[in-house]
Amino acid sequence: MHALIFAVEEINSDPELLPNITLGFQVFDTCVTIEGAAYGTLSMLSGGKGITPNYHCHKESTLAGIIGDSGSTRSILMAQIFGLYRYPQVSYFATNPILSDRNLFPSFFRTIPSDEFQMKGLAQLVAYFGWSWVGLLANDNDYGQYGLRMAKQEILNTGACVAFTENILTGQPNRNAPHLVNVIKQSTAKVVVVITTEPDFVIVVEELLRQNVIGNIWIASEAWATSDLLSKERYQRVLLGTIGFAIHRGKMPKFSKYLNSLHLYNSLFDPFVKEFWEHTFSCKWPGQTDLSQWMVNTTTCTGKEQLDNLPIEEYHRVSLNVYTAVYAIAWSLHNLLYCETGFGPFHHGGCANISSFHPWHLLHYVKNVNFTTKDGSQIVFDAKGNPPVVYDIVNWQWSVPSSKCSTSCPSGYRKLIVPGKPICCHECARCPQGQISNQSDIDECQPCSWDTWPNLQHTKCLPRTTEFLSYEEPLGYSLAAITIFSSLIPLKIFGVFIHYKNTPIVRANNYIVSCLLLLSLFLCFLCSLGFIGYPQPEQCLLRQVAFGTVFALCISCILAKTITVVIAFNATKPGSRLRKWTGVKVSYCLITLCVFVQLFLCVLWMIYARPFPELDTDTKPGIIIVNCNEHSPTAFWCMLGYLGLLATISFIVAFLARRLPDSFNEAKFITFSMLAFLSVWVSFIPAYLSARGMYTVAMEVFAILSSSWAVVICIFVPKCYIVLFRPKMNSKEYLMGKGRGAQ
Repeated sequence: MHALIFAVEEINSDPELLPNITLGFQVFDTCVTIEGAAYGTLSMLSGGKGITPNYHCHKESTLAGIIGDSGSTRSILMAQIFGLYRYPQVSYFATNPILSDRNLFPSFFRTIPSDEFQMKGLAQLVAYFGWSWVGLLANDNDYGQYGLRMAKQEILNTGACVAFTENILTGQPNRNAPHLVNVIKQSTAKVVVVITTEPDFVIVVEELLRQNVIGNIWIASEAWATSDLLSKERYQRVLLGTIGFAIHRGKMPKFSKYLNSLHLYNSLFDPFVKEFWEHTFSCKWPGQTDLSQWMVNTTTCTGKEQLDNLPIEEYHRVSLNVYTAVYAIAWSLHNLLYCETGFGPFHHGGCANISSFHPWHLLHYVKNVNFTTKDGSQIVFDAKGNPPVVYDIVNWQWSVPSSKCSTSCPSGYRKLIVPGKPICCHECARCPQGQISNQSDIDECQPCSWDTWPNLQHTKCLPRTTEFLSYEEPLGYSLAAITIFSSLIPLKIFGVFIHYKNTPIVRANNYIVSCLLLLSLFLCFLCSLGFIGYPQPEQCLLRQVAFGTVFALCISCILAKTITVVIAFNATKPGSRLRKWTGVKVSYCLITLCVFVQLFLCVLWMIYARPFPELDTDTKPGIIIVNCNEHSPTAFWCMLGYLGLLATISFIVAFLARRLPDSFNEAKFITFSMLAFLSVWVSFIPAYLSARGMYTVAMEVFAILSSSWAVVICIFVPKCYIVLFRPKMNSKEYLMGKGRGAQ
């Protein structure tokens, strides 16, 4: 009220603003009631001395505009009535967003931002501190309920969750405080947004104090964020953790001096000065009802207290809003006063008379007012009657605790929603294989690119390891060394056979086929090298073909030798028709036919399903396996199966011929060699199918070397032993059974 008086006196003393025009004022106290607001409104419309609906009974002065009220509910009532007459109404404290509706309230303005902006700001404040689990308390009036709905929606929009919403029942003496405190105590939410006013919330705070509920963070609306009463030491234990929005404060040094100049004896009949005195000096007048019922009084007012002994703040909040509202009306009147006829805003460029204007005349100028306050702030109303949005953030606390329904999910984890609970009540789950999260509280993890893989913590993607059977790997160079050494053995035996080619042992069972078998074994060993090293397109194309062909040649030679043994011994029987098949042509034809079938299979494979290099990222997590894709597993197993068929036939024939009479029957050695050969490759199948990465290739190389060594050892080692160490056994007589007695 004194801010209004001060502003009017300052304007009247300003020679440039409304010169020769004196502003007056009339104050009506609504006593914070709807009835008081209605009475004051109707009284002002009737001239200020009684109520006469639709009549203005006193013509001493023109009613320019109305400053007030402070409450949203009362302002709504007043604006509905004043709007009918288009009287400009400027509130300094009513924040309900519904007052921005120009259809319902065409002449309402305010110098405090709408709650629409405040609730968005409060939600952003909650999000800024990472609070995702909050409670809401609000008055059960227009101010509280509109704010509650908007705040809840804005908080949900930021991704946070609301633990509870409760109403402060302003119609009950205890404001429903016991119930509210129980809800707060039982909730795990440590942050509570409170949309209320000082006199309503202080009752709730008293109950919190009684039940010793401490440790919460209170998000304050502007109606109590700067409350002198609630900031007193008595309530610090409960409210120390308060942060919130406050009305923007501005510097008003002249107003502070004005307040210092007030004295009780100059205003004996002013009850507002007495109330101001009680608030300022924390005292109570004797024999008088405490006008501030929530004040905790400790002394008795004497009237001798000195205001100039107190440090009165030069910055003001609500007082500044009142001061600005008065100036908005004054500048609107000033613009109306200086309207030039012919250039005015009304019909035919007309202007209004400052002595006899209608409310809607001034309303036009209020809508378009634009001025700068003493502290340099620019004041202008938008199309909804709202001022520029500026808030102060006040902080009553020393630290900021956490308030979450669930603990934060660190990097490497994602939030897992729990069915039946709010989205903020989640569990933390490790990112799935191949995915990462490099931030906390991520809803979904991000997959790594095809050539990268998560680290152990699943917080970043690292380049994948490349795996193939390399010559630099211990396994690779070991197999390569064994392969080279092994390939020399058939060549050494081949040299022995050439040197002793005229001896009976070497000539037995077809010398040429034996030499061809040794060369094929040499190639069998060497084809293992095609499986070692970084797979190249040509290598992938030829390695299985080479393996299948040389092994087909090897087993065909063994089969030819076995059949030769059977034919030779059966041809010696009188009248046998097998004599004509005892030549070497049968062996050569059999070898050619068997190798041709394998070549035919391989050619079809190369034409219709060529093997190719492949980067396999699926078999082993985090590893790129560089291998040769056989393209057609059917072709591969047909090629391998054909080798098994030849080996099985050789084994059966050799097994049947093992007991034929001879001093050196090769069939029994072929039987053992084919038995070992088949055992190796039958064991290879499950091992090959279960192996992964370079071990798949290593298994095939091992099978090649093992089966080749089985043939070398079973067929050629006994012959070399006789040739080199038992030369007496390497004679025609021994072979014919005549030299056994000498042995």
